[in-house]
Amino acid sequence: MFRTFYVFLIIALFSFSSCGNREDKELAEWVEKGALIVDVRTPNEYEKRHFPGAVNIPIDSLPLKVDELGSKDKQIILYCQSGGRSLRAKTFLEEEGFSQVRDAGRIDRLFSAVSE
Repeated sequence: MFRTFYVFLIIALFSFSSCGNREDKELAEWVEKGALIVDVRTPNEYEKRHFPGAVNIPIDSLPLKVDELGSKDKQIILYCQSGGRSLRAKTFLEEEGFSQVRDAGRIDRLFSAVSE
């Protein structure tokens, strides 16, 4: 019984890791194609460190600036410090009708995905 459990656990871990790699590859492709990259952290966090070319629209300002994002079918990548704010931003944008939104989560994940 434990052997079956471990086999399923190993399969699940490999599936999860390959899923992350596919998502990272997609993020890198979107960056290369010129997706709009939005940093939803505070201006102070943005000033300290941000992804090159990213625009800063803090999560609290997003509802007021949603029209500045352009077409609702534009590719948009969101990131923040730990992933919470970018997930909230993604949910909001999808509710507003944006169809091509990806949540990179942490800023470090975006840097890592593009450097691979």
